Amino acid sequence: MTVGDMRPPFNGPRDPGDAWALGPDGTKMWGRFGSAGLLVVDRARGVLLQHRAAWSHFGGTWGIPGGARHQGEAAVDAALRESHEEAAVPADALEPLLTHVLDLGFWTYTTAVAWTVRPFEPQITDAESLELAWVPVEEVGALPLHPKFAEAWPGLKPLLGRRPALVVDAANVIGARPDGWWRDRAGAARRLLGALAAAAESGLPAGLLGLGVHTAWPHAVVVLEGQAKEALAGNDLAGDAPRLEVARAAGSGDDEIVERVRALREGGTPVTVATSDRALRERVAALGARSIGAGALREALAHP
Repeated sequence: MTVGDMRPPFNGPRDPGDAWALGPDGTKMWGRFGSAGLLVVDRARGVLLQHRAAWSHFGGTWGIPGGARHQGEAAVDAALRESHEEAAVPADALEPLLTHVLDLGFWTYTTAVAWTVRPFEPQITDAESLELAWVPVEEVGALPLHPKFAEAWPGLKPLLGRRPALVVDAANVIGARPDGWWRDRAGAARRLLGALAAAAESGLPAGLLGLGVHTAWPHAVVVLEGQAKEALAGNDLAGDAPRLEVARAAGSGDDEIVERVRALREGGTPVTVATSDRALRERVAALGARSIGAGALREALAHP
């Protein structure tokens, strides 16, 4: 369910999260621990929307499957659970793209956005939906939307079609901290790749990528050069990490980064380069990429 839903009577035990959160001004929002919903994007068919049951708050409008978070439940997990309960959305048919958080101080609503990796048909599995439909992105705004979804939609719409890219100047990022990396460049590169592999699962702060949402799952390209190229020998950390690509530069790492950025930008992908090298930052800026310092990336990886 979406923001501010009214609920029908319950006929059995429920989670402590299935209760009202009360704001300082008396405002009531459903979900003691906040709520979450899932915006599923099928790039061939559009987005999955729920025509909301008449008994719900703003009944008859269109929104996304969702509901109250359970006690101790992560927001994305709640969005996946609720969408499965309400629309039979299979979690294994999805890959994460971003999250958007509405924070009222006493209560939050998290919209998790995911791309489909295989087609599926949603099914109405409870009384909370009048209809479920794949709606082309350009037609969403013409529907009578739930007011809070209508507020979020203009900011979400331009982010749905392309996964942002993060290109990492591994030599510069590794060299930004004097932790003995010069004694074992391959080992230092392995540690960086391990941290990026973890971030590929959990996501990165979207502000790091210049996005006005909460969390994003970019396609990361890590450029290795010199001795660091041995980082994956016998230990392919990136092999099982989604959205993480390792590029071994044949020559200059900077030149490899510039060519990677050029190719991504020609495809229309928004690109952020992680490096503190001023000359490299100027080169990628000329291609339309933004950049962040090595320290900013290290901090984000250290505090997921």
